[in-house]
Amino acid sequence: SVVREINKINERELELGISGSWHDEYKDSAYIFIGGLHFDLTEGDVITIFSQYGEVMDVNLPRDKPTGKTRGFAFLMYEDQRSTVLAVDNLNGANVLGKTLRVDHVKNYKQPKVKGEDGEWEEPEEQSLNARPEMIMDEGPAPDSDASSVISIDPEDPMRDYILAQRKEEKALKKSKKSKKSKKSKKRRSDDDRR
Repeated sequence: SVVREINKINERELELGISGSWHDEYKDSAYIFIGGLHFDLTEGDVITIFSQYGEVMDVNLPRDKPTGKTRGFAFLMYEDQRSTVLAVDNLNGANVLGKTLRVDHVKNYKQPKVKGEDGEWEEPEEQSLNARPEMIMDEGPAPDSDASSVISIDPEDPMRDYILAQRKEEKALKKSKKSKKSKKSKKRRSDDDRR
């Protein structure tokens, strides 16, 4: 089987101490092929399984047109190509819901065609990033701060609430310092006026 062949290649490389890896042939592609998926798995399930090795940006889980059921394989794109090596090495041969996964690199992935305005199938104009996490911007820059200080936060980041609370505290502290400075300068001006 392909799973055993890939595992043999990895073991042989380790035994020989080869500095270059067979993975290097795929260094220009961030896509992997996933075969042997259970038919009940959804895109979200596939993302959950494979996100342990990197940020998933796109997933294509082909479905049977008449029934809408998955066909048991998928193509997945990582944000960083190095994640493909981790996924292939660690999940190839893994057992998920009683089925053995086959995970391998994809050298030249081609986006699925989309229906155009005229109803004809055509090549997509832009790269599909259907699994890219939504980035939420902090409440926006305060009127007196520059926009470059606003940093986006992944909504699934476990530290998100803490980071937002810290930012609110910092803004409140800056505001209170400015109001104290303006009170001092007003007081100085009124003292100068009295003299």
